[in-house]
Amino acid sequence: MNQYAQMIRLLKTPDVMKRLTHLYGQRDGMLVQQTMRYTHMLKKHEDLFNVDGPVLLVSAPGRTEIGGNHTDHNRGKVLAAAINLDTLAAVSKRRDRIVHIHSEGYPPITISLDELEAKEEEKGTTAALVRGVARKLSDEKFVIGGFDAAVSSTVLNGSGLSSSASFEVAMCAVFDSLFNGCRMDAVKRAEYSQYAENVYFGKPSGLMDQMASSVGGLTCIDFKYDQPKIQTIAYDFSAKGFAITVVNTGGNHGDLTDYYAAIPREMRDVAECFGETYLRRVRPEQFIQGIPMIREKLGVGKGDRAILRAAHYFDENRRVSDMTDALQNNDLPAFLQNVVESGQSSAMYLQNIFATYQSEEVALALMLADRKLKGKGAWRVHGGGFAGTTLNIVPQKELDGFVKEMSAVFGEGSCTVLDIRPEGAATVDLLGA
Repeated sequence: MNQYAQMIRLLKTPDVMKRLTHLYGQRDGMLVQQTMRYTHMLKKHEDLFNVDGPVLLVSAPGRTEIGGNHTDHNRGKVLAAAINLDTLAAVSKRRDRIVHIHSEGYPPITISLDELEAKEEEKGTTAALVRGVARKLSDEKFVIGGFDAAVSSTVLNGSGLSSSASFEVAMCAVFDSLFNGCRMDAVKRAEYSQYAENVYFGKPSGLMDQMASSVGGLTCIDFKYDQPKIQTIAYDFSAKGFAITVVNTGGNHGDLTDYYAAIPREMRDVAECFGETYLRRVRPEQFIQGIPMIREKLGVGKGDRAILRAAHYFDENRRVSDMTDALQNNDLPAFLQNVVESGQSSAMYLQNIFATYQSEEVALALMLADRKLKGKGAWRVHGGGFAGTTLNIVPQKELDGFVKEMSAVFGEGSCTVLDIRPEGAATVDLLGA
C-alpha cells in the first residue's frame, strides 16, 4: 500500500474524524463531505506530484465579520469569527526553492524563491501572495523552501468571506509546517499575511481578515496598539436557536479595490485634520466639535463623505464593545439590535452597500432581510461591502423560509449557513511525520 492509500484509509479513523469534526462542525453530512474532500485532495496531489515523502494537509479558515465594519485600518475594534469554510492544501517538500501550486479553478503557478522582490505585473495575483508571504517570512528569519501543493477552497473568491486572507494564512502555515516545526505565533502569522496582501498583492486591507482566520474562534480584537488585544468569546449561536447565514447576492467585489481604498484614506484625512495618523487617536467628542473645521480643511462638500465615514467609525467602535458585553451577559436582544444598527450605519454613513447605481444587489438583500427578520433576528452588509454578501442572524425556526425566499431572488445556493470554527490555521498530519 502506497502512502497516499494509507492516508486515505486513515481519514476514516476515530481520531481523524474527531479532528475534522472539530474543524468543520457537526451539521448533517459535514463529516462525509470533508472526508471526501480530503480524499480528493490527496488523490489530486498523487496525480500531480506522486512523491515518496510526507504529504501534509494544511487548512486555514475564512472569516465572518459580525461587528466593526471598516474599523481595523484605523486602529479600531472588531468582532469577528473564523468559519467552517476554508482553503485546504495537500503539500509536500521539494529539495529546491521552487513552488508549484495547482489551485482548483485557476491556472497552475510556478514561483522561484530565489526571486522574492515584488513584481508589478504580479499585483492582484495568487503568485504575488505566495511571493509576499515568502519574502516576509525570510525577512523574519523563518526557513522557506520549495513545495508542491494541490489547493482547494470553499471560501469563494469575491464572496466577502476573505478568500485572500484564508489563502495567505494557509501559505504561512505551509511554510511553518514544512520547514519551521509549527512555531509561528498566530498574531504574527496574520501580520505576515497582511504584508503580502498590502505590499505584493496591492490591496490596502486592515488586519482583521487575516487575524480572524489565523486565530480562530469568535473574538473581539482591538487594534489600538501594535500588539492587538484579542478577547475570545465563548458563545454558541446554534445552542441559542440562531444560525449565522450569509447571502451571496451575485455581485463580486474582487475588482473594487479603489472603492475599499477610499474608506481608510478618507478616515485618515479626517484624522490628519487633528494632527493624528488614525481616527483612534481622536476623541469622539473632539470629532463632533471639529466638524466645521474638517469641512473647511477638506473642502465644503468634498469632505462630507469623509466626515460621515468617520462618524460611522466612532459609533462602530462603541457598538463592538456593546456587542461583546451583550454576548458575555447573554443579552441576545441587545446584541441583535447592535448588529442591525451596525448595518444601518454602514448603509447611511459608511456608504458601502453599493459601488454604482447599476449594482444594488446588497441593498436589495438587506431590504428583504429587514422585512423577514425585523424583531426576530439581525442583518447587515458583510465584510468590505459594495458587492457580494450580507450577514444575517436567523432564528432556526425561520431558517427554511429565509433561505427559500432569498434563493428565489438570488438563486439556488446563494445562502450559506456558517458554523464558527474554534481553530485558525491547522495542520492534519495523517502519518505523524
